[in-house]
Amino acid sequence: MALRVALLCSLFGLLLGQGEKHTAVDDCCKNGQKHANDNNDCASLPLISSSMTCRIAQEQCCVSVLEDNMCSTGINVAKDQGVCDSLLAGTCETKTTKMCCDCCLLGKEAQGLNIPCDHNLSVGYQCSLVSRACCMDGASDNQTAALGQSELPNQDSSSVVAVGVDPCKGKCDHVCVGSDSCACTKGYKLKPDGRSCEDINECLLGSSNCRGGERCINTEGSFRCMREVSCGTGYELTENNDCKDIDECETGIHNCGEQFTCQNTQGSFRCAPKNTCGSGFIQDALGSCIDINECVSQSSPCHRGQICVNTVGSFICQRNSVNCGRGYHLNEEGTRCVDIDECKGAEQVCSGHACINQLGSYRCECETGYNFNSITRLCEDINECRHYPGRLCGHKCDNTPGSYKCSCTTGFQLARDGRNCDDVNECESNPCSQECANVYGSYQCYCRRGYQLNDIDAMTCEDIDECALPTGGHICSYRCHNSPGSFHCSCPANGYTLAVNGRSCQDVDECVTGIHTCTENESCFNIQGGYRCLSFDCPNNYRRVGQTTPTLERSDTVRCIKSCQPNDIACVLDPTLSVAHTFFSLPTLREFTRPEEIVFLRTTVPAYGSYHLGTYDVKFEILEGNIENAFDIIKRVENGVYVGVVRLVKPLTGPRETILKLSMRNLTTQGESGQSIINVHIFVSEFWF
Repeated sequence: MALRVALLCSLFGLLLGQGEKHTAVDDCCKNGQKHANDNNDCASLPLISSSMTCRIAQEQCCVSVLEDNMCSTGINVAKDQGVCDSLLAGTCETKTTKMCCDCCLLGKEAQGLNIPCDHNLSVGYQCSLVSRACCMDGASDNQTAALGQSELPNQDSSSVVAVGVDPCKGKCDHVCVGSDSCACTKGYKLKPDGRSCEDINECLLGSSNCRGGERCINTEGSFRCMREVSCGTGYELTENNDCKDIDECETGIHNCGEQFTCQNTQGSFRCAPKNTCGSGFIQDALGSCIDINECVSQSSPCHRGQICVNTVGSFICQRNSVNCGRGYHLNEEGTRCVDIDECKGAEQVCSGHACINQLGSYRCECETGYNFNSITRLCEDINECRHYPGRLCGHKCDNTPGSYKCSCTTGFQLARDGRNCDDVNECESNPCSQECANVYGSYQCYCRRGYQLNDIDAMTCEDIDECALPTGGHICSYRCHNSPGSFHCSCPANGYTLAVNGRSCQDVDECVTGIHTCTENESCFNIQGGYRCLSFDCPNNYRRVGQTTPTLERSDTVRCIKSCQPNDIACVLDPTLSVAHTFFSLPTLREFTRPEEIVFLRTTVPAYGSYHLGTYDVKFEILEGNIENAFDIIKRVENGVYVGVVRLVKPLTGPRETILKLSMRNLTTQGESGQSIINVHIFVSEFWF
């Protein structure tokens, strides 16, 4: 590090040439080193020159010294503590200290494992130097010699070639020894090139002999020790690192006035007055003589019966005429003053309190809770609540003549000790109409299910009309009946029964339960809230297919197919091949958001099918009964065949009954091949589910 400073100084000297004579680069470097040795921050360097070169040299030399000091601190921690955990590498400065500490621990570990100290690890040049130094510490007395490899103890060594004889022919930086080999003077070590020398940082290698409390500062070819703790006020540090008293009187840094003489003392000084004052005078801080009032400063300077009168530098005693003060009166002879016993006078001076006479005065012995006022000479009540706030009563304190009393806030009662407050259980007096919960300092009323607390008195419970609530229309599917603390639901009188949840209405299937009135020739079909007795006969030239059941389900269909008599040409030419009746119970939908598919007309016609003369197709139509235009029919393909889907496109008002007559015609390229009529019997009922 010191060599880097020297190179910088040399380079800057060449660059500056005829620079300012008071700000040479060498002086700039020394100023930066001094700034660092005084433990100052290198970012706050004083401006000693306007030259940028001087500023760079000043800053780099300061940083170099700080790095050496921080590295020395890390080496000392490693040697003294054996661990580096106390060093936190949070900043750039502490990273340098911890790096040197860790590298020193590497060297000590290598020494303990008998590993050669010159074992080369790829840890960096500076870390390698520190590790090697700590490894060789204690193993060799000549530590710096081992590190420098060719350091000479001094220039007078017998190994140095005689003056005037240079077998190395001037290639050595310092000294030529032996035959064609170089060496360095003490404090330097040979560089790898075998001829140049560089400074040994004794502080970095821990080879200095600085004492405890001193800090090592590296110098070119050597080092010096600086005291870390200052000498204190009144002392200065000498070149020998000792503390020397500062003579403030000699240096002129004292603050003694013109009337005083400065006298030096160890670590300080004192001011002695030049002039001395005579008897009866005293010297003030400015050295002036002021008169002493003997009548005040001395006790009884005059005899009895005399009064003291102060004069400049002295005093006189005068005969005192008899003049009794307050609390005294002349005796009958008029020669002296005697005490007045105020406690025996006609006036009650203590107002009921005990009175104690004193010479020239009296004192009241006040009762408990009172205090004697020496100015008004009366017993005054002590306001205990104000004198001891928060310490006498748990809640409130009220002052009384000679005492005090405690009281409690609402919801509390005074405890037996007369000071603290206990919570009152208001629920014991039944303030609530239903349920009561005692809380600290109050109570809270609450109601049972189905009731709510009155907003005005917060005590009375009122019935909640669940049926009148904003959501009351959704509590029951049909009708809601309020009752005290609850409610119940009901359903239409006929066709429905109340579900298990107590709110919904469940349709009664009269066809299944057998409570219908259909005859044997009729089929029972259940609808929402009732039933219908249905009877169907096929038209002429048609016959029924399938069995007739006493109960019709939603999926059941009564179908009649054409059956012509022989030679009945009109029957044969009739395009209607079949007539079907199907049944559908449709509830009124309160919330209708999209079309609902209700009937599916399935065919056997293959979609986009073809034969040798053309193609197949199917046409679906609504012929009759489309009330309010609430239905439509669309054609789509499912599983490879055509299907007609009847949809409810808008809600129906009910109840009502209608027959939706549908047509399904098979088409070919040759014309119609026949049609089927489907009568959909739709029963619309009110929805109560």
